Order: sequence, then structure tokens, then C-alpha cells
Amino acid sequence: MSTYILVDTANTFFRARHVVRGDLDTKVGMALHITLNSIKKAWKDFDADHVVFCLEGRSWRKDYYEPYKRNRQETRDAMTPSQQEEDTVFWEIFDEFKDFVHTKTNCTMIQHPQLEADDLIAGWIHNHPKDNHVIISTDGDFAQLIAHNVKQYNGVSNTTITHEGYFDDKGREVIDKKTKLPREKPNPEWQLFEKCMRGDTSDNVFSAYPGVRKKGTRNKVGLLEAFADKNTKGYNWNNLMLQRWVDHNGNEHRVLDDYNRNVTLCDLTAQPNDVKEIINNTISTVETKNITQVGMRLLKFCAKWDMQRIADQAAQYAQPLQARYENDKG
Repeated sequence: MSTYILVDTANTFFRARHVVRGDLDTKVGMALHITLNSIKKAWKDFDADHVVFCLEGRSWRKDYYEPYKRNRQETRDAMTPSQQEEDTVFWEIFDEFKDFVHTKTNCTMIQHPQLEADDLIAGWIHNHPKDNHVIISTDGDFAQLIAHNVKQYNGVSNTTITHEGYFDDKGREVIDKKTKLPREKPNPEWQLFEKCMRGDTSDNVFSAYPGVRKKGTRNKVGLLEAFADKNTKGYNWNNLMLQRWVDHNGNEHRVLDDYNRNVTLCDLTAQPNDVKEIINNTISTVETKNITQVGMRLLKFCAKWDMQRIADQAAQYAQPLQARYENDKG
């Protein structure tokens, strides 16, 4: 049995732009530091065996559902010249970091033009069912994958999500600011159901039933009642799913149709069969790398980007980068 660190690479790298104050050089330096430090910490804390960097493609979802992530381009178009310059520099550094990982380390790097990192992370877990997995990401979409052998580590907030709950870097339960009690343990099935019903504004996935209540009233079924009836498909499930509503363009929608569309978009195990085949083929063709002197190569990379703090502990940071993929395990 192996333990894999699965890095949501772009998410981890670009998150620094939103959490670090300072000039461009400071933000870029912190992006590299947060990424490498997250890997080092997860490697040590979870006694890992290999690191897998998962990268973004264009995404098959844009062909399946035209509005998907269309808001991202609108955000980019609204950038000021200084923001555009920062964006360009970040992508240039990100490309150099990817090249370093790909050519100077033994980490696995997987990418496909039609797949998102989420697809590859879920696919890796599916293809290594007997192994343990630690997802490095701040993305809440991975809550649906949490299981006895799957954890999520947030390198920005230093918190870990397991099937038993939310924990800080000292292993203490994270306290909910509203209730003042430990955060409830994840309920992946419910969280995925709620997401498919409410949609995802960050990805421009529209709600299957705008305005639906979490808890129903005397005359109207809510999400909780429908979810409790999900497996039996009884009265409450059908009462909710067969409702119809009209959007602002006058188009009529049936809740069940839009819910099923969102399941295809949001459930990381429900991709169309041809997409699943691409995922499985991409992962099954991964080969073991045999790069030597990874520590020395890391020192050169640190020198180029003035990362003295990492260079001072190069042996610790190099350990996860030099571990090869033993694909006969699991």
C-alpha cells in the first residue's frame, strides 16, 4: 500500500495571489514557497511515498455545457493593465515551475487537453483503490472524494479534512466560528447533492432549482427531505425533482433535468464514458522517472528564484521530489 500526494497544481500555486500582500516579486516567491512547503509538510505528516502533480486542460465540460467557466474569461477581460501584467508573469513562472517538476524531479506530472485537474485526481484515486491519498488543494469540490483512504490538505490555512472531521496543523479539531463547536465531519454524499442542486457560481454552473430551501415547509419539500428519499425515489424525491420553473428568458426547466446535467458536471465519478476512458488511459500510461541529483537541481531552482529559506532545508524539500513512482504497488 502506498500513500500518494495529489497536487491540484494551479490551485495551490495561484492561491498565493489572493492571500499574500506585497509586490509582484513577493507574491511569486510566496506562490513557490506555499506550493513546495505544502508538499514537504504533507509528505512528512502523512508518511507519503510519491507526489503526483495534476494539471488543467481546456475541459470537456465546456463542450458539454456552453456556460461552463465562461465567467472566468469575463473576469480576465475586466482586469486592469497592472493586473494583466501580474497575471502574465504568474503564468510564466508557473510554466517554469512545471518544467522544473517535469524535467528535474521524479514526481509524476499528468495532464490531458480535455481534462481538468479534478478529473485526474479523482481518476488517480479510482485507479489506486487500495492506496491512501492526500489531495493538496483549497478547492471545496474535493469534499465529495473524502473517504477513509482520502484526505485533503489545505496548505494556505494549514488544515486537513478527513472522514473524521477538520483538523489544524497541531491535529486539533477546527472550531466553527458560528457555533463555537468543532466543525461537523464531512458528509460527501450530501455535499455533492447540495452542490448539484444549488449549482456552482465559481464555475458558472446554474442552479437546478433557484431559491430551493434546505429544509422544507408544510407545503413544499426541501433539499433535506429529498436527500433522505434519494435512494428510494419516493414521494419527497419526486415532489422536488418534478417541479418546474421558468428562467428570466422565459425558458421552462424541469428540476430533474437540470439536476442530472449538474451531476455530470460536478460529480467527479460521473463523467461520460468516453471521458472516463480518457482519464483511465492517461493514468495507466504513467511511467516511472529516474532523475538523479534532484537535490542539486532543486538548489539551482532556488537560486534562480531567490528562495533561500527553501535552499537552507534543501534535503527535506528534495525528499518528496526525488521519490519515484512504484507502479507495481496498490
